[in-house]
Amino acid sequence: MKKTVAAALAAAVVVGASSTTFAAANPFSDVPAGHWAYQSVAKLAAEGVIEGYGDGTYRGDRNITRYEMAQMVAKAMAKNPTGASKADLDRLAAEFRDELDALGVRVSELEKYADKVVWQGKLEYTYEQTKTDPQHTGRKTKETSNGYIFRLEPKAYVNDHWTVNARIDAEGDMKKDTTTNFELKRAWAEGDYGKLNLKVGRFEFYPEGEFGLMWDTEISGGSVSYGDSSKWLFSVLGGRVTADGIAGGVWGENGSEDDPATVASVRIDYNVDQNKGFFGGAGWYGIKDNDLAWSQNRYFKKIFNESIDAEDNYARKSYNKGNIWTVNLGYKFTDLLLIKGTYAQNTKADFEDKAWQAEIDYGNYDDASEKGQWNVFAGYRKLGTNVSFASTEEDAMRGTRGFVVGASWAPFKNIGLIAKYFDGKYITEGAFGGHGKARRIFGRVEFFF
Repeated sequence: MKKTVAAALAAAVVVGASSTTFAAANPFSDVPAGHWAYQSVAKLAAEGVIEGYGDGTYRGDRNITRYEMAQMVAKAMAKNPTGASKADLDRLAAEFRDELDALGVRVSELEKYADKVVWQGKLEYTYEQTKTDPQHTGRKTKETSNGYIFRLEPKAYVNDHWTVNARIDAEGDMKKDTTTNFELKRAWAEGDYGKLNLKVGRFEFYPEGEFGLMWDTEISGGSVSYGDSSKWLFSVLGGRVTADGIAGGVWGENGSEDDPATVASVRIDYNVDQNKGFFGGAGWYGIKDNDLAWSQNRYFKKIFNESIDAEDNYARKSYNKGNIWTVNLGYKFTDLLLIKGTYAQNTKADFEDKAWQAEIDYGNYDDASEKGQWNVFAGYRKLGTNVSFASTEEDAMRGTRGFVVGASWAPFKNIGLIAKYFDGKYITEGAFGGHGKARRIFGRVEFFF
């Protein structure tokens, strides 16, 4: 983007700087008083919308970033323009929505000048190949999937503080040439009162500090958080999670889908935004689900000693709780380089009761919002089945441990390429002896809109 007088005039319009009667001292040596854009540039400088360089120049022919232009728009928004100026600001605010949000301009404030309903989403194509060996299942397995998801994410602005949000997905299997109807995955109301944030409904369950170690799913309930995501943030959450991922077995056994799990949590985090320096946090999760009885040897002893049927719900309810403590820590050295790690333990489980991961990342990939963004990473994961109940499924599998590497790249704006490879073993010894190997290849192409 050129920092030409055209850019200056665009911002000048929204602060009423087009009047040729304005007079001020020459603000920049390279914009003389006789220049046709002098009045606009001088007015913007006087209003604090634009700033020059230390040598007293404006450098109107220099390329500027979208971030710099968003700074000008944000300062113009603070002037609360009306009429034709407001219409121009509407278009500028919509164009620089993401950058304004990054600057700390609240989206709810921004949308006063834009549409009441904002639609965004993506189309993603995903390929996965998973291999296991005989020590785990007694036979070699190779499974592949090749499909896509078309996702819509509308956001409706109710008033200055509240929004209504949703996520709607339709899926397709490219191997079988089948598709699904659209399905409502999430629907929630969100209230933003400065440091206080409220959510109620079915919303994303992905604690930022844990990087998908335990939860990357949805929860139906409510949450309250207070603080500043760039500093300290305290949050509490409670609700129900579909129990197809909550189980007490090993090797990815699932629970009963018609028996959702009850989950409650308390967390405290520092520097969730991962600005330079340290970031980290700690949390507690309490879980209640009858399927968790399978994670405790005490349950099996009770069945054996008292001849109770393994499916007896009364017996299972005596051992249907999970109690997980987690801590995470990381350090961001530069805008590109960071390291991070997470540890979690379920004190109620008797096996596969621990999970941890460590990772080093280098790059600036962020949902392909800019052409040329990229990222590479390497790490190690151990996903105990009775801790990582609904972890991120893109590389390591539940019940395995091993190394993972990956890379992301945006060849064009809003188009991203992702590749990951996991090489590891199962945590628990297989029925045929040994810790069976597990490998996964993951690839994805994303189109954001």
